[in-house]
Amino acid sequence: MPLPGRHRRRIRLALPLTAAGVAAAVTAALMTTSAGAATVLPTPTPRPVISQPSQATLEKRIAGASGTDASTKTSSPSAVSPKIIGGTETTIPSAPWMAQLWYYDDRNTTDTSDDVSFFCGGSVVSPTKILTAAHCLRNDNRDYNWQAHGAVVTGTDQLPTTDSTGTTDLHGGQATAVQRQWWQPGYDPVDRKEGRNQDDLGMLTLAVPVKATPIRMVGYGDTASYAAGTQATVYGWGRTSSTSQDISQTLKTTTLTLHSDSTCSSVYDTGFVAGRMVCAGTQSGSDTGTSATCNGDSGGPLVVGGRIVGVVSWGIQDCVEKGYYSVFTKVGFYAGSAYHQIDDTNLSLFNNKPDGKADLFVRESSTKTGYEKDSSGSSFGTRASWGNWSGVNLVLQADLNRDGYQDLVYRVSSTGDVYWDHFALNSARTDGSWATTKIFSGWGTRKRIIVPGDLTGDYKPDVLSVDSGGTLWLYPGNGNGTFGSRVSVGTGWNQYNMVRGHGDFTGDGKADLLARQSSTGDLYLYKGTGKSGSGVFSARVKVRSAWTGYNAFDAVGDVSGDGLADFLARTPSGTLYLYKGTAKATSEIFATRVSVGTGFQQYDLFG
Repeated sequence: MPLPGRHRRRIRLALPLTAAGVAAAVTAALMTTSAGAATVLPTPTPRPVISQPSQATLEKRIAGASGTDASTKTSSPSAVSPKIIGGTETTIPSAPWMAQLWYYDDRNTTDTSDDVSFFCGGSVVSPTKILTAAHCLRNDNRDYNWQAHGAVVTGTDQLPTTDSTGTTDLHGGQATAVQRQWWQPGYDPVDRKEGRNQDDLGMLTLAVPVKATPIRMVGYGDTASYAAGTQATVYGWGRTSSTSQDISQTLKTTTLTLHSDSTCSSVYDTGFVAGRMVCAGTQSGSDTGTSATCNGDSGGPLVVGGRIVGVVSWGIQDCVEKGYYSVFTKVGFYAGSAYHQIDDTNLSLFNNKPDGKADLFVRESSTKTGYEKDSSGSSFGTRASWGNWSGVNLVLQADLNRDGYQDLVYRVSSTGDVYWDHFALNSARTDGSWATTKIFSGWGTRKRIIVPGDLTGDYKPDVLSVDSGGTLWLYPGNGNGTFGSRVSVGTGWNQYNMVRGHGDFTGDGKADLLARQSSTGDLYLYKGTGKSGSGVFSARVKVRSAWTGYNAFDAVGDVSGDGLADFLARTPSGTLYLYKGTAKATSEIFATRVSVGTGFQQYDLFG
């Protein structure tokens, strides 16, 4: 029967299983440009850096989780042979996205018998995002508090070691605190204990970006990557033998053959959920002839063609029993919900209140003061000032460098120049300041400017603009506030009096657009394809008719916090309505509207 994750004090004992997916968006050096004496640019109100544990605290958590905390007088894990079961040793340059997830909670007692400590694998899918398994975040009727007790190590193929003096060696790795955690809605650890493990996918958001190179997830609807017989690669530090609980000091990898859904179901019966899981590998009945994941590999990635297709989820006890296979969460099925966790818009991060809900930037028309209004999921809270935002005629919320801190993109009225205000951490990552970079010049005649997220499938946010002639241009993002050569997406876009988008409206992990036709008020969906160039959108689909009762719109991502992109629309009288996303690319694209406040007629710009 499926193997439940077991969380125990020593790293030598059984640990959870997992696999993960990653994105490709690398943070590059930020170049600050002078605004110039002739133009006075807005200056965002200074914001605090998210508070995070000290390096010493993170290392203590790692040492505690590994059973090498000097205060507990335990020894380091014994040496193990260089392999996953059936695998070989590899190095971090071959898998730079690999992450170690360490959890240690001593329960504030001196009694070590009640300690909770364990290890999982994970994958860097964005500079601040780690894809892993849900059972590494909640298990045995317990939701683990990774912010209070966790640490993530990236950039090394070696597990940390701690000497007798309590000094922890990360072997060149970077230890980072966790800001918040998410698991796929529907995941139930009680089901896992009873032999089911559906929806076993999770994401950790880090307090600061890491230097590790991300990996991308496979897209929704990809079937070729899951064809029976496909060769996939798995990575991890898990158990290396069915007869030992030791995990590996060095990163290991092995090649697994994917099996058909019917083959997997014939082995695991109802425990295997076709379409949401995938199984792979060979188990001979002993270590010899077996290629499989084992305890401690939980949360790690199964990779095909350079993309994550699976997350290590579960398997048979001791991992080698003949006729069974390793089971993975099928990332392609969950690509939409996972993508939303990467493409978030959280202004409340600056108030030390990260909650995974997209917040709203607005500018008051009379005073030109910009305000942050934080989402509770069903309404927006009391506004907080972001200072004077006069002299601009467009403000958009984005995270162009995927560092987890919300950026603002704005256009200066007098010049048409477009600037990017981004929060730059200092080298010690303990403080930071706002930096301003000009990203486009002379865009005063552009009818629309949109920052929809990743359109081209590389997890790097892109920019769209409509010129005076109605041509829509795509500017592919490089992940650092610079862009590749523009590409024409199509003509005739002057027929729309609103074009908005931020994130994925259809649940397939690809950014989309919404556009309202001037003459009829009809609302159209342009579904993203994940391709670059002129084929970036599918043919438009009408999702609303005669939507004429609104005079302002906004799309900032997942306002409600349910993992789906939402839409905002304001009536002339000032009522702001939330249209919650349903992930359906039809007339049912939104749930019934819900009022999220009145008095919004006082604002002339929405982020």
